[in-house]
Amino acid sequence: MKGKTELTEKIRRQPERTCIGCGEKRTKRELLRIVRTPEGDILPDLTGRLNGRGAYICRNADCIDLAVRKHGFERAFKMPVSADTAARLREEVLRINEAE
Repeated sequence: MKGKTELTEKIRRQPERTCIGCGEKRTKRELLRIVRTPEGDILPDLTGRLNGRGAYICRNADCIDLAVRKHGFERAFKMPVSADTAARLREEVLRINEAE
């Protein structure tokens, strides 16, 4: 017979998000959140708490390139994203990966 603690013990589920580049589902911690702020700026959100519309992307440059080609940023942020902004995001993601 199982003890009372075994029956009441819960398994904690990890929230999953979909990468806007490759479309793969991963845990929220594995992905990087990109935010469009209310002012219209697009920047990486390391804390996950910045105000604005968020989208998740894998922490590699290939997924950023895929998101640009597939118009993932435009779809997620509901606004056009320039090539300069995408290039800046790509550099920032690479810098973030080197820091970790």
